[in-house]
Amino acid sequence: MRFPTKRQIQYEWRNGGPVVTWTIIGLCVAVWAVEMLLSLVAPAAFNAFVGSGMVMPLTMLAKPWTILTSMFLHAPNFMHILFNMIALWSVGPMLERLMGHWRFLALYLISGFGGAVGMLVWSRVTGDWMTAAYGASGALFGLFAAVLVVYRRVGEDIRSMMIWMAVNFLLPFVVGGIAWQAHVGGFVVGGALTWLLVAGVPALRRRSFTQRMWIYGGAMVVLLIAVMLLCAPVW
Repeated sequence: MRFPTKRQIQYEWRNGGPVVTWTIIGLCVAVWAVEMLLSLVAPAAFNAFVGSGMVMPLTMLAKPWTILTSMFLHAPNFMHILFNMIALWSVGPMLERLMGHWRFLALYLISGFGGAVGMLVWSRVTGDWMTAAYGASGALFGLFAAVLVVYRRVGEDIRSMMIWMAVNFLLPFVVGGIAWQAHVGGFVVGGALTWLLVAGVPALRRRSFTQRMWIYGGAMVVLLIAVMLLCAPVW
């Protein structure tokens, strides 16, 4: 396996290739490799590395960067990174080709933000502020919701996708230690944003796709920040 050349990357970028998808996968795998190395040679450094990057409702306002860093961390076992990256590769290239590179990246990151806020909302309801999470799952569930919206819009058969998605939603109730709240948050935000992009306010339908992403994506980020401020603990 060889790294692509600059010319190959430019060609893929111009022709709608999954450049952003591959970049996200590469970053996640690289961070996971660092985690594995640290867990073997320096356990204390591993704990510090992962602990500083995980997102936790209790510290989300104090450490807002963990909303982003947690999307690229994974548990130090092969199955977590494997299943998440397979899921990303199963939907990422198609969505990136349809939406364009930067708009796809925006959907991914905003969905991940929605996953973190989903955890925060649940903490406000239950009073449990100490649950920490990491992984790409919140963002991935936003992509799953986007695929459902797009498939529904064009009249594709979505039954197989629904079954596969139902299995993923039920998995946290079978396997412990999975932050299902992030799955729900990412799914709701990703689905809502995609619906706005393909349908949305009639007055904005004549705007370009990029303009609609700026408008709807910006509004979604503002809404998520507002929810985060409302639900965060007050000491």
